[in-house]
Amino acid sequence: MRRLLSLSTLLVASAMAISPSPSVAAATGGTPVALTQEACTAALTRELTAHFNLEGELQLELLRAWTPPALAAADWQVVITEFPSVAASAMMVRCRLVADGAAAGELTLTLRAALWRDAWVTRQPVTTGAIFDSALLESRRVDLFRERDALPAATGDQTFLFTRGINPGRVVTWRDIARRPLVRKGDMVEVSAAEGNLSITMKAIALQSGAQGEAVTLRNLESRKDFTAFVVDENHVQVRF
Repeated sequence: MRRLLSLSTLLVASAMAISPSPSVAAATGGTPVALTQEACTAALTRELTAHFNLEGELQLELLRAWTPPALAAADWQVVITEFPSVAASAMMVRCRLVADGAAAGELTLTLRAALWRDAWVTRQPVTTGAIFDSALLESRRVDLFRERDALPAATGDQTFLFTRGINPGRVVTWRDIARRPLVRKGDMVEVSAAEGNLSITMKAIALQSGAQGEAVTLRNLESRKDFTAFVVDENHVQVRF
């Protein structure tokens, strides 16, 4: 009886050893298949998006005809071994193919790429110095590899202003906007400083303009000495120790 139990246990263990892993079953249902162009492109898209921390929808196209590997596998992995220096509309990558955990060759692929994301486009004329207002704009999907300076539609508020006039229907770029100065050169501003339980406020003259978060130089009205503080609000700066 013991011998029969031992033989039964051995057969069960052997069956478990040759059964496909959960990842294999999830990938192909355990059926060996050829590596398709779609599966390869999807794997490259995931790796390039993560490597370059891309925001938007990356789309890839192989520039040469796809020739699948001769073998079939239940679990295919495409691992990029050599990335391009930057993400661009044309890229070349070297990658290693892994079939059911075993090396299955290497490929060098030339890719055409597009990175689609919503960006701002002017709906009506925008004048120089106007405060940023999304009511003047509309969002449109653009390829950020071709419109690299395009301003994403998730960016922009009233802390920005337009630095130049823009005609209707044009993509807004980072060069078209700048942080709106909250402190202007020559203005009297309120200065606050705190260290521990000690807090003081005073007035000073701004010697330069600055937007929120920027450091500006000011002059003490009594001592006439210059010092640096950070812009925190309209005509309000803070000294940090």
